[in-house]
Amino acid sequence: MPWFVWLLAAGVLGVAEFFTLTLVFGLLAGAALVAAVVAGVGIGLLCQLVALGVAAAAGLLLVRPVALRMARTPLTREGSDALIGRRAEVMQEVTASHGLIKISGEEWSARALDESLVIPVGALVDVMEIEGATAVVYPRELLP
Repeated sequence: MPWFVWLLAAGVLGVAEFFTLTLVFGLLAGAALVAAVVAGVGIGLLCQLVALGVAAAAGLLLVRPVALRMARTPLTREGSDALIGRRAEVMQEVTASHGLIKISGEEWSARALDESLVIPVGALVDVMEIEGATAVVYPRELLP
């Protein structure tokens, strides 16, 4: 089979990958490129099909699982978002409107998540969210 037919097949598979984002069609497009190179060198159809099969199997059995595992890895949180879920100590009584906590060596203004709570000095709290420069906290001993 001529090399440009394999190249055309790779292009069609690449477009299919663009629309599906499954990584299957993309790896098959790569295998078709390998077959195009084999055809371009002048090797026969049987070897082209073998090259296509080997490249496709290697991609689907070796590359795809690793790529999917890497895609599932959670992104690291940065800045104030990294404080969500962290433990802090109350430095100044925390109410629904004001307070002060110490988290990771820094003092942050804080307010209670539950507006009916008053959290005393020295209590341990969890940072539930960050609103601007204020940490919204909940006491650890009340968590389920």
